[in-house]
Amino acid sequence: MARVLIAGESWITQSTHIKGVDSFVTSSYVEGVAPLRTALTARGHDVVHLPAHLVPSDFPDDQAALEAYDVVVLSDIGANSVQLAPAVFEGARPGGDRLAALRDWVDAGGGLLMVGGYLSFTGFEAKAAYRNTVLHEVLPVDLLPEDDRVELPAGAHGQVVAEHPALGDVSGEWPRLLGYNRVRPRPATEILATIGDDPLVAVGGYGEGRTAVFTSDCSPHWAPPEFCEQWPGYAAVFGGLIDWLAA
Repeated sequence: MARVLIAGESWITQSTHIKGVDSFVTSSYVEGVAPLRTALTARGHDVVHLPAHLVPSDFPDDQAALEAYDVVVLSDIGANSVQLAPAVFEGARPGGDRLAALRDWVDAGGGLLMVGGYLSFTGFEAKAAYRNTVLHEVLPVDLLPEDDRVELPAGAHGQVVAEHPALGDVSGEWPRLLGYNRVRPRPATEILATIGDDPLVAVGGYGEGRTAVFTSDCSPHWAPPEFCEQWPGYAAVFGGLIDWLAA
């Protein structure tokens, strides 16, 4: 059993309704973590979810705090949210360098998984911004300097290109995915699955630790229900990744 921290995978939506000369605003809170959390807890892993709005205040501040976990998953949460604690951003007081702490924790033996989304890797309009941080060196892939999203409205199938325990022995054709973040492999990277000509699942090492990426989403919209709710291979792939990262 691994102790897993999932940071991100939630959002708040605000809508303005205009009816003639009158208008009003409604807000909703949504969590997209359910498919991933369910898949991992079903395999016996102890999962803690840190929603996106709590990441700035509650993400582990240092390497010692990260020792509570075997694997950290960053999913659709940008570098600014991890780096800018309220004391730093609002109070202008020096604080811990959380991404440097995460890097050092991986170097000492931790496992890191980044899952794709609009605020993963480089992200929408380059706002995820991990390329400009110390965490870039930890990932098994190089990030693009520009908006890295590849939207696939008609869908595309992932293709397994290498046997590896991190894929959880998944077999057969994968359901369609509707998009992903484009990344480039590094020389020591193991590409396990591709989408188009780009990496979908890649793994590597950093110091004593292990790192992995899944460049599409773990929930809608890039991961439609056929992929994240109905396909048995979903739990096999993400379960395999966590098992391998925690080994």
